[in-house]
This record gives sequence, structure tokens and C-alpha cells, in this order.
Amino acid sequence: MSANAYLGIDIGSISTKGVLIDEDGAIIARTYLWTEGDPAGAARRVVADLAGQIDPDEVKVRAAGTTGSARRLVGAMIGANVVKNEITAHAVGTTHLHPDVRTILEIGGQDSKIILVEGGIAVDYAMNTLCAAGTGSFLSSQAHRLGLEVEEFGPIALTSKHPANIAARCTVFAESDLVHKIQVGYAREDIVAGLCNAVASNYLSNVGKGKKIAAYYGCLLLRPGKVMAFDDPENPRVIEDFIASIGATPVLYGQRNECCGAYVTLEDKSQAQKSAKRILDSAKAAGAEMIVTACPLCMYNLTANAPEGAVPVKYFTELLAEALGVKEVQA
Repeated sequence: MSANAYLGIDIGSISTKGVLIDEDGAIIARTYLWTEGDPAGAARRVVADLAGQIDPDEVKVRAAGTTGSARRLVGAMIGANVVKNEITAHAVGTTHLHPDVRTILEIGGQDSKIILVEGGIAVDYAMNTLCAAGTGSFLSSQAHRLGLEVEEFGPIALTSKHPANIAARCTVFAESDLVHKIQVGYAREDIVAGLCNAVASNYLSNVGKGKKIAAYYGCLLLRPGKVMAFDDPENPRVIEDFIASIGATPVLYGQRNECCGAYVTLEDKSQAQKSAKRILDSAKAAGAEMIVTACPLCMYNLTANAPEGAVPVKYFTELLAEALGVKEVQA
């Protein structure tokens, strides 16, 4: 009597994986190969590889399921009983092996994800943008440039004592920065470690993003309106547009255009403290996790006179540098 088996295929943009399990969930056969831009061909090779690992007289495939970026195409090819997206597949598979897991971090070839799990069910998730930076394909392409296999990155990176700072928020910037690092003589292990750190940092800032940031204009930044003439002084949007452009959520609040009291700091510090507190409390009450401003004097006053527990205040260039993956250089 032949044993029942169940086929699963994960067709990703970079690699395709296949597995056969028995009725108890034990693995009978498995395979892993590169998709090479041909998901249909990769699926055929996976099936052939798995078939070569079993005795067809002893094992009968009773059902099949697919997931991954080409799950529908391959599902139609093999007559899959179940076709599921990667979010569901990750959640079910991970919690089957590790029931207490609540957060899943996944870096794939085409996209990266963070998945929140409750009771074995994916309740929320976030993915990277269309940019390839922060994904497996980014590391794979940089490994090729260095003459390495991506599988070698981990062991090599762990030998680094001085990881290079790689501007990896954008793949174009990263490649330019990588060439520069090679030309000036950085050690290979330091470059590899820098690339790994950059991907992790980019993952957190892209996939784990969603910061709620409030803009603070103050009373002088856009005035006099006829002279500045680049935004509405009563209802400005320029900083909110900047916040949205880096993937964060702009938070509107009542005090964003009000004077912070910086001009009276030397004469009446208590008044400056009251004004700063009023602005910071207003932003926090609206749900802001941070305030960003383009006025140096406002930046100083809101920071120097902030009450305990107030949201942090950053200058807009700090936020821009963070979004671009620029590291602070120690003198």
C-alpha cells in the first residue's frame, strides 16, 4: 500500500522551493533552486527533482498547494488544491513549528515583510516599497559584484572588525558607494558587513516604518508670505509632503503654526517653557511620535524647554539623512 504525500511549492522571484510531506507532517523530499526569471520552468524542475527522490510506487501525491509571487500561475499548472499568499503561508508555517511566535521578519528576493501574529493568525503586516534596497536581490547583486556567493556573506561579515558605512537606502547610491569603498581599499569583510548592516537598517526603516511625525512651522518660517511665496503661511503643507515622501505619516495638530516663544527665552524663560510645552503637548495628544522642524531657533527652544516625557524634536535634515541611510561620522 502506497503512502499519501502532499506537495507544496513556493515560487519566489529569485528562488523556488518544493517539499513533499507525509500525513504526519514529516518531510519526505525537498528541493531548492533558482527561479532564473522562469517560474513555470522552475516549477517543472522542482517537481522533477522531488519525483527523483521518491519511489512513485510507494508514494502518492494526494493534494498540492502553492505560494509565492507566481503562486497562481504554478497553481494552475499543477492543479493545486490550495493557493495562498506569502503572508498566510509564513504565519501558518511558522506558528506550526513555533506556536508562541508573534512577529515574523522575512527578507525575500523581491520584497521584505514584517508580519504580526496573534493566535496563529496574521493580524497585520507591512512590506517594503517598490525599491529593491533592503531585499535579498540587493544582497545577491552586490555579492556578484564582489565575486562572492550570497551564502558566503554571513561568515565573512562576522569576521569584520570595522564594518563600512554603505548608503543602501537606494540601490543606485549603494552601488556607487560600494565601488568607492573598493577603490579606496576597504577590506572585503568590512564591505560585506557594511552591506549586511545596511540591509538590516533599510529593512527596519522601510518595512518597519510608519512613524507618526508632526511638522512644526512656527511663526516665522513661512512669513512674510509675499516674500517667501512657496507655501500657504496659514495652512502650509511643505513639511508634511516631505514627511510623507520618506514613508512616514504626517500628523496635523493645532499648534503647528504657533510661536514657540524662542524670542523671549532670555527675558522670560518661563514663558518660553510654557509655549514649548503647549506645542509639544498638542503634537503628542494628536498621536505624533516625533516633531520635525526647519527652523534652527525653534529646534533649540523646543528641545531646551521640553517637559519630561515630551516627543523628540529633530531638524528636517536629520530626518532626511536617516531616510537616506546616512550614518553619523564621529570626528
